[in-house]
Amino acid sequence: MATDQNLFESVRNWVQQYLFKSPRLSVDEDIKEENVEVPEQEALIVVSNRLPFVLKKNPLTGVVERKSSAGGLVTAVAPVVVQCKGKWVGWTGNFYGPNEEPDYIPEADINDKTPTAGIKADQIVPVYYDKTHFNNYYNGCCNGAFWPLFHSMPDRAVFSVDHWQDYVAVNKLFSEKTLEAIHGVREGNPTVTPLVWIHDYHLMLAGNTIRELSENEGIAVKIGFFLHIPFPPWDIFRICAWDEDILMGLLGCDVVGFHIEDYCLNFIECCHRRLGCRVDRKNMIVEYGNRHIRVRAMPIGIPYSRFVQLAEEAPRVIKITTETVILGVDRLDYTKGLINRLHAFEKLLEHHPEYIEKVYFMQIAVPSRTDVKEYQDLKEEIDQLVGKINGKFSTANWSPIRYIYGCISQNELASFYRDASVALVTPLRDGMNLVAKEFVACQTGDPGVLILSPFAGAGEMMHEALLCNPYEIEEVAEALHTALQMPLEERAMRMQGLRRREKKNDVTTWMHMFMQAMESKLIKPDKSIMTPTNYEEIDTYLNHHLGDADKVALLLDYDGTLAPIAAHPNLAVLPHETRRTLERLSNLPDVFIAVISGRDVNDVKEKVGIETITYAGNHGLSILHPDGTKFLHPIPNEYETKLIQLFQDLQAQACQDGAWVENKGFSMTWHYRSTPEEKRAPLIATAKSLIESYGFHCVTAHCALEARPPIPWDKGLAVVYILRTAFGYDWNERVRIIYAGDDRTDEDALHILKGIAATFRVTTNPSVRTYADMRIPDTDSVLTLLKWVERSMSRRAPKPLLMTTSTLPDKAGEFQSQMDIKKSTRLACSSCENFVDKVEEI
Repeated sequence: MATDQNLFESVRNWVQQYLFKSPRLSVDEDIKEENVEVPEQEALIVVSNRLPFVLKKNPLTGVVERKSSAGGLVTAVAPVVVQCKGKWVGWTGNFYGPNEEPDYIPEADINDKTPTAGIKADQIVPVYYDKTHFNNYYNGCCNGAFWPLFHSMPDRAVFSVDHWQDYVAVNKLFSEKTLEAIHGVREGNPTVTPLVWIHDYHLMLAGNTIRELSENEGIAVKIGFFLHIPFPPWDIFRICAWDEDILMGLLGCDVVGFHIEDYCLNFIECCHRRLGCRVDRKNMIVEYGNRHIRVRAMPIGIPYSRFVQLAEEAPRVIKITTETVILGVDRLDYTKGLINRLHAFEKLLEHHPEYIEKVYFMQIAVPSRTDVKEYQDLKEEIDQLVGKINGKFSTANWSPIRYIYGCISQNELASFYRDASVALVTPLRDGMNLVAKEFVACQTGDPGVLILSPFAGAGEMMHEALLCNPYEIEEVAEALHTALQMPLEERAMRMQGLRRREKKNDVTTWMHMFMQAMESKLIKPDKSIMTPTNYEEIDTYLNHHLGDADKVALLLDYDGTLAPIAAHPNLAVLPHETRRTLERLSNLPDVFIAVISGRDVNDVKEKVGIETITYAGNHGLSILHPDGTKFLHPIPNEYETKLIQLFQDLQAQACQDGAWVENKGFSMTWHYRSTPEEKRAPLIATAKSLIESYGFHCVTAHCALEARPPIPWDKGLAVVYILRTAFGYDWNERVRIIYAGDDRTDEDALHILKGIAATFRVTTNPSVRTYADMRIPDTDSVLTLLKWVERSMSRRAPKPLLMTTSTLPDKAGEFQSQMDIKKSTRLACSSCENFVDKVEEI
């Protein structure tokens, strides 16, 4: 194995021996529908601080009327409550004195078309309390202590025993009312299983109390909880004087849901360190008493279709002008980072005065907690800062900031979203932030740009947004500059990806995820609603494959696998969270990573930007190792000249109507993604004919044709070479392999690895035939896969590699062979570099 030729022969012999025993790809078996079981009877009881509507007296008639809330939670959950004849427990929004009779719950107006219209008055279980208790419970404990603490701002938290006592009392009151609702859904049918769904930080103690009250009466219930704000890490949560009570309250539930995985792991860590609970971080389970509580990440969505409709129908609110609009929409709260945002816009105008009279920043601030001094002070500070910036930069015909303080209708909001060019969503900390999602849904025209804080839950999944740290004022200013200068093609690509994800993962999908975690049969399986690839699916497949293996090799394609497919290769950007995850994985001692792409090897390395992993370009014809050494597959000299000639002919005859040719050194790719559909066929025929006329293999890719030299080398053979170089000749016995790719060229590797690796094909096309063991739909699913591997490997203690005396001579010989390969590789590099220089001159 001292020469390249011997190496190639060795790899090919191994492949032929293996493939001789490997089954060929066969037509997928038909999937037969099984009979669906009749679901057991369940009734959903929603418990939230507020009812899904408020009660108001008509000033003319004095009659109490229902005014429906417009939130996504109500939109998704209310129809289920109606369908199963469930109950909704919550506060009416009104205060009543000791001698006052509470208002009755009216039926919905006959003309009411909102989601709550179908909820009958007897399905509502109202909660009443006086204003003193409300102030202590809501303003004092919930928003004075828990809100800042859970948003990782402990210096703003104020803890009061009196406030806590009223919080406990109100949670007990809600629990008793929930027991009343449980009796109500079981009346006349005691076999009904109540499914209690508790919402948010106002009711963190209710789960445990509801379980105790129900068990005392011998009633079996399912209880779920969802937190709509962040859950802080242990070192912050422990500041709370009542941390143990809160954890025990939440552990009274069967399922505890959060927006993202980080919040789940924070909660699990707190349970372990504060209560001493046994925890399974990998499967996110907490053992409490004799029960096992499932902790799940379930990112909430929005009613996407409704916002699209609003955007299409809403009249224009922003006056048509040549000025570009930067939009901010927030509740007036210190967690939203409004002060930092205004300073960032000020820096933009200082650093880039060319934007003066060309752009303006519109900030909509919705009043919040106006009776709290801290919020009054914040409003005053914002008013002064807006005045200062406007005074500094305004001209006779232009002001840089337009500030709206007040509530606006959803129609107006949809219009602002639709007509803005940039949305600046930069909270200092946020559970999810639905403004970012609403902006994306309303971008039905000329695509804008979303700038997003990574400290919002949305920053974990909206990968096409421009992420920037809101604490770094200069960074936000430069993100604004980037957004304002972004070309249409990139804006369209980013917004298309964002819209596709939010449409798929809307609020209904979120509700389905929660019901699935609760093992509820209220929601029948719907083939049109598929939840995102989750840890359970990945775990079911990979856990058995990896076992206790010492090492894992991750072999990944780039375009369509790590990065979303883009109209132009330069626009295919690796998402921020994917890069972060790859970086963390590359630092684990037992994880090996190789990115194997059809791109030029230097291009793919620049796109990924991680020095410690292996890169393979041109489908494996060129390989760059972390130590800087290269492997280049030799190309017959005559094909170097033919490639130059082919490049010229493709440019002259096939690069029309948006088609273009990409030089990759060893090969070429002719792209036609931007070519109109009706003009593609003749151009494709011309390009294919040219490629084949020069003796190259013509390989079909995503809206492209690849011209490859007729060399018996592909991604499959490159994979074997990479693994053998990294782990030795017995790599398939000593390392577990995971391969993910999205293209026809990846099938060469998937075929070779069939039966000895965990393989994934990224595709949503049902007609695609693949050697992969599992199909996943998109790059988000690949990120889920990477995070699963990270969690699995980071929790595993590294095992020493034991080498027997019989393997030592082989290792020494292999090391010498690799040195010989590197030496001959450098010789091959020199001739290929000369060829690349010639093509670049043309």
